[in-house]
Amino acid sequence: MKFEDIEIEDVDFEAMLEESFKKEDRSSGDLTEGTIVKINEEENQAIVDIGRKNEAFINLDQLRDEEGNLLFKEGETLPVVITGSRGERPMVSYDLAKKRQAMNEFIEEYDEEQEYIVEGVVTKKNKGGYVVEADGLEFFMPRTLSYLSSKTDAVGKKVKGVIVKVDKEKGSVVISRKELIERDKARVQEIVEKLLESKEPVVGTVKKITSYGMFVDVGGMDGLVHYSQISHKGPVNPSKYFQEGDEVNVVALDYDKKKRHLSLSIKEANPDPWENIDEILGVGDAVTATVSNIEPYGVFVDLGEDLEAFLHVSEISWDKNVKHPKDYLTVGEEINVEVIEIDKEKRRLRVSLKNLLPKPMEEFARNHRVGDIVTGTVSSLTDFGAFVKIDNVEGLLHNQEASWDKSKRAKDLFNVGDEVEVKIIKIDTDAGKISLSRKALEKSPVEAFADTHKVGDIVTGTVKDKKDFGVFIALDDNVDALIRTEDLHPLKFDEIEPGQEIKGVITHIDPRNDRIRVSVRRLERQEEREALDQLNQEQDDSMTLGDLIKDQLKK
Repeated sequence: MKFEDIEIEDVDFEAMLEESFKKEDRSSGDLTEGTIVKINEEENQAIVDIGRKNEAFINLDQLRDEEGNLLFKEGETLPVVITGSRGERPMVSYDLAKKRQAMNEFIEEYDEEQEYIVEGVVTKKNKGGYVVEADGLEFFMPRTLSYLSSKTDAVGKKVKGVIVKVDKEKGSVVISRKELIERDKARVQEIVEKLLESKEPVVGTVKKITSYGMFVDVGGMDGLVHYSQISHKGPVNPSKYFQEGDEVNVVALDYDKKKRHLSLSIKEANPDPWENIDEILGVGDAVTATVSNIEPYGVFVDLGEDLEAFLHVSEISWDKNVKHPKDYLTVGEEINVEVIEIDKEKRRLRVSLKNLLPKPMEEFARNHRVGDIVTGTVSSLTDFGAFVKIDNVEGLLHNQEASWDKSKRAKDLFNVGDEVEVKIIKIDTDAGKISLSRKALEKSPVEAFADTHKVGDIVTGTVKDKKDFGVFIALDDNVDALIRTEDLHPLKFDEIEPGQEIKGVITHIDPRNDRIRVSVRRLERQEEREALDQLNQEQDDSMTLGDLIKDQLKK
């Protein structure tokens, strides 16, 4: 019942009781004996002789059992109560007589030394109060003892009251709901005062769990533990920690008399771990925790001692591509973590799982060496290259190492998910970086060029680029050569244009460092030497030295 619905009126109880039982017709309502004179099933009624001038009528429905069989025959007697009249014939009730007999029996057995609590339903409302039926008996509850508002329709309402008066002569029993309510208020007030004064933890029993907290019974009174008052961790879902019937330690925080609302706290009944956090935990400590909640951005773990820590998604694994923590952890799972932050002011704990796991880079360095050829999977592509996953680490295949064709980038050559064979060219465990090369698995264009060319060969190339120190020319596919500025003579640097063909002599080939140098300046001397060699080959082998001298003198 809501106490805001209660209406208390100052009414004279004795006068109201007398008014309720006062009868205008003393003959009406009397319990008497009757004899069945005739049963008329067609009209569904019986004629009963009750010793008066006119015989009475009674409905046959009252004289049948559950199967519809009549309980009495013509000539048999039965108890009845006069309820009214139809014309000059009185009307009687067998049902009411049974209730009156039952009430008389109850009154006869009533012990004034004992207390009787009646639980029933309001069936009628009259000027003086309410009729409450319980176990086939009808009790009277005066309006002043009902604690019911006159604005409320009480018929059909379940009520509980204590017997306060028994009238054997009238065969009536008076009950009071007000008495029980006031007793309960006094009991509640006593409990509340004791709880609020002592501030000592008491044991309560969880009765009901809701989304906003749970109701706990303390000494027969229910109080609410709000979800923010359950744990020092902060607001929590009570259903994850408790079940109905669990016993818990609580302290009283406040009591709202108007709403009869008792506020309780579990966390205030237990020590605050943050007050001595330095004695419990330290940064770097490895502890066992239980996964309590999983979110896309991280995991909350229970450390015990009413402490909760946050495991960020970046601290779950050394794998940088963790999509969701649920792919690695499950609620209720026990894990070992390392404490990486304790913020006492903000009451915040952060832990790491990956710090207690082997570092993939160190493990990779133990199993691989520079120069090893391995197979990996392209995990991502960028403007500067491709990241290739090998075992549990990623290495960078820079654009410069993706192909000997300098116009090609990793994006042009690969797709995410492609398997590629690469050569390890650098492992930096301190920086956590691995450098890879694909072109190192192939013969360089300069090496192939060196197989068919040598220093001194005359070549023709097309100008690709000009720098302060010289001109780059393209020879074969993917083979470039440098003509240094001092080797351009007799050509003039300022007059050279991209796309122009230049002829020169190879002066240097370095396949290891992918370098070729060409000189135009040496081309003239090279051509002179080749012409002289050709001339010498064309001379007659029989000509003597003297002949040569004579020939020169003639000139």
